Amino acid sequence: MKHWMGMPVAAALLLSACVTINVYFPAAEAKEAAKEFVEKVINEADKVEVKQPPAGGGGMAMLERRIESDLSGFDPWVLVGIGSARAQSAPDISIKTPAIQAIQSRMESRFNGSLRAGFDSGALGFTDDGLITVRDASKVELKDRVALNSAVADDNRDRKAVYREVAVANGHPEWEEQIRGVFAKQWIASARSGWWYQSGGSWKQK
Repeated sequence: MKHWMGMPVAAALLLSACVTINVYFPAAEAKEAAKEFVEKVINEADKVEVKQPPAGGGGMAMLERRIESDLSGFDPWVLVGIGSARAQSAPDISIKTPAIQAIQSRMESRFNGSLRAGFDSGALGFTDDGLITVRDASKVELKDRVALNSAVADDNRDRKAVYREVAVANGHPEWEEQIRGVFAKQWIASARSGWWYQSGGSWKQK
């Protein structure tokens, strides 16, 4: 009797051992969020793409495809407690928290108030670690250098804050460095023609 009474406990332990926790960094979603944030700061956001329904598909066909898509990733073993339990955030990376939007608003105002001129003149450049720097002070009049240096310092402070806040807002503070890396690439990708950026330790111009 004691032998059989121990079986449910053993079975439960076996099932729990079969469940794996898979925490992953959603790089593609982070890239989309970074692009949205960066383009808003630069104030030349891309036009919103309006997706048209697929040609030749009626309402029922669309519903069938939706059901197939929803079931494609379904693991039937989950019903009996065996499978892969994915501890992950939502498919999209949220950048809509009040803290993030407040930082974004400050950066947008600062960028279009003084930093844009610095990038247009070649005085400023994007670094490869997600920050900005004065790369050629000779492009700035002496009387304007103190103000520009102050704006750069303020912007870098906000940049560090937003990378941290995005990671925290999405429930994974440990993602901060990865978030920063994604944003660093996006600032450079979104740089306009003639702007400078760092790559491999050297300066390049778009």
